[in-house]
This record gives sequence, structure tokens and C-alpha cells, in this order.
Amino acid sequence: MHSASPGLALVVAEWFDGEHRHRGPHTFRVDAGRIVQVEPGDHGAALAAQGWAVQRGAFLMPGLVDAHVHLFLDGGTTDPAQRSAHLKQEVEALAEAARASARQTLACGVTLVRDAGDRHGINNRVREEARRPGSGLAQVRSGGLGVKRARRYGAFMATDVDDADSIRSSVRGLAAANDEIKLILTGIIDFEAGAVTDEPQFDVEAARLVVQTAHACGRKVFAHCSGAKGLAVAAAAGIDCIEHGFFMSRDILARMCDQEQAWTPTFCPVHFQWAHSEAAGWSPGTVANLRRILDSHAEHVRLAHEMGVTLLLGTDAGSMGVEHGRALFEEIERFLEAGLPMEAVLQAATAAPRRHFGAAQPRLVAGAPFDAVLLAASPFDNPGALRRPQQVWSVGGTRKAAVPA
Repeated sequence: MHSASPGLALVVAEWFDGEHRHRGPHTFRVDAGRIVQVEPGDHGAALAAQGWAVQRGAFLMPGLVDAHVHLFLDGGTTDPAQRSAHLKQEVEALAEAARASARQTLACGVTLVRDAGDRHGINNRVREEARRPGSGLAQVRSGGLGVKRARRYGAFMATDVDDADSIRSSVRGLAAANDEIKLILTGIIDFEAGAVTDEPQFDVEAARLVVQTAHACGRKVFAHCSGAKGLAVAAAAGIDCIEHGFFMSRDILARMCDQEQAWTPTFCPVHFQWAHSEAAGWSPGTVANLRRILDSHAEHVRLAHEMGVTLLLGTDAGSMGVEHGRALFEEIERFLEAGLPMEAVLQAATAAPRRHFGAAQPRLVAGAPFDAVLLAASPFDNPGALRRPQQVWSVGGTRKAAVPA
């Protein structure tokens, strides 16, 4: 349905639809929160005479997507004692921290995040709150509570499963509340050793059972996974999207490409540990390990792009030094440093995740929701323009200006 009076006519000098850059002026007609028409040329004067509210700008693009965050964690806090104390707060305090994260995220032009798990279900709460028009919150795709093995990594974001029956029952129960199923497949990187030193939490048979059960419930599976052994399990089990994926290989990428598995590389947490090694007190040897890990990661992200693997841009915001919203621009810089062209990087931050999530209209086209960001300059010419959105349109609300970068 259209509103009683004409809506917004937005004339932009250039725009990106989620996949391709378009040069030259185009006019967007927006009514009742949806794009009615996109046509070449500046039709502002004619539409103003018809009663449309006309606005002009330099560059329009879809709202950004951060495909891996933990809203209830505060990435700006780097002191280990303070981070530990944060986790011990009451649930309501953690929920308010998540709302603050979602507000800051939207102000940065990131209109959608995929929350990668918390054991309190705060991500599901904030998801529902964000759907209210004018909430001021970025929209949330929630992994709810993930699944892991007992006494293994991931207690802050997952529940324990044991045998095949518990995997089936847990995944079915989680699928009723969550948008995707999060699988904790491996532990974290041992930076001092420069490797993932523990064994995968699930073998191929168990991981495949998680995938099959989730798919039967209409849900995709995304997996916390790094290290050669874990990545081999993820590829063989048919995981829909691998998160982190450090110590990737060409062979695994080839299997992922063949099986249409996506990858969210999350440079940010490891890059922070390298760039601010004093925060963790790392030795020179560990710092060298971190640099080697990052260089290999960049090489494989570039290779993934060349091979046609679907890349999603995610930050792991909430990790030490990884701030909600702002970190996405750091992740974009890492992708660019890896050698990807800006068009591919913006695809990974806009249309690619929306398509992976099953959005009916992942691009800015007629009929799509008007979920968009207006910039003062083209990021193809000035990547820094991404950090200073002039206006953000989203279900969560229309915002002018963002928090300073």
C-alpha cells in the first residue's frame, strides 16, 4: 500500500545496489519504507511539483551488514578484569549493554547484524525489540544459543550436547527460537603456539547430524571453526557458513566453493591482538605468530574471492578491542589490504550476507525495503566516507549523522 501523500524522492550522483556500482544521477522513489522505482536521471524538480519530498546526495548504498557479532559483549573494554566482571553482571544489565551495542551499530550505518550466540537469549530479546519501527536499533539475525561439547570452549554462548539423541533434540528446540544454529566446532587459537592445539569438538558424523537436523527444521548452520582439522570436518559435514576459519587451505576452499559454503573470516580480533600486543602482554615471538596468522589469512581470503567462495564480512564485535559498528570499517580495510576490489568488499558487507540469510530482495531494487545509507562521497573514490554516513534508513529508524569514527 502507498501512503496518502507521495513519499521521498532521493536523487543521488552515484550508487551501489549491493552488487554493482552505478554512475550518473539516479532518482529513487521511496514510499511506506519501500523502493517504488529507481530510474536514471535527476527527476527531482518534476517530482517536487507532484508533492514528493526531494532530497539529494552524493552516494547511496544498502545498509551495511556485520555477519558476526556478540551484542551483549563490550568490545571497547580491553582490561581483562573488567571484561570478566562484565560477564558476571545480571542479565538485565547485559541486555542493556546489547541494546547500546545495537544503537551504536545502527548509528554507524550497519543496519543488520547476525548475533553469534549468548547463553542468556539476550540476542533473541533484542531481535524482537529491534523490529519495532523507530527502535533505534540495528536489526538482528540471532543464533540464540549455540551447541557445544561439555567442558569445552564456548560456555558463554552455547549449551552442551552429548549423543545423537541430544543433538537432535537440542537442535530442534533451538531451531524454534533461533534464525540459525550455531555450532562450536573447535576451540580458540593458541597465539603463543601459533596454532589451534586442541581437537575438534565434533567429528564429521556428529557435525553432519547437526546440519541435517537443522536443515530439516529450515535452519542453516554456522560454525565457530579454525585449524586444519576443524576446517576439514566443517567442509565434510556441509556446514553452511564457516566463522573465523584461520589456517584455511586451498583444498578446503575448493570444497567450499563446490558445496556453496560461505566464509566469514573475522580479521578484527586477531588484528587487534597484533596491533595492540601490549593489551595482552604478548612476547615478541607471539607477536610474530600473530602477524604470520594474519598474513596467511589475508592470502586465503584473496584466494577465496578468486575461486568464487561466498565471503561474508563480519567482525566478531564484542571481542577484546572490537567495537560494535566501528569495527566493520576496520574489517573492510583488512579485506582491501588482502587485495579484494572495493566492489567485492561491499558485496560481502551488503548483498552477500542478505542473500545467504534468505532475504527476498538482498539488493536496492524496486520493491525492496529501503534499508540504505547515504554518504557524502563514493567509497570507491574515498573509502573513509564509509565511516561518516550522512543518513541511515532502516526499520529501526531514520538517523542523520553517526557516532564519530
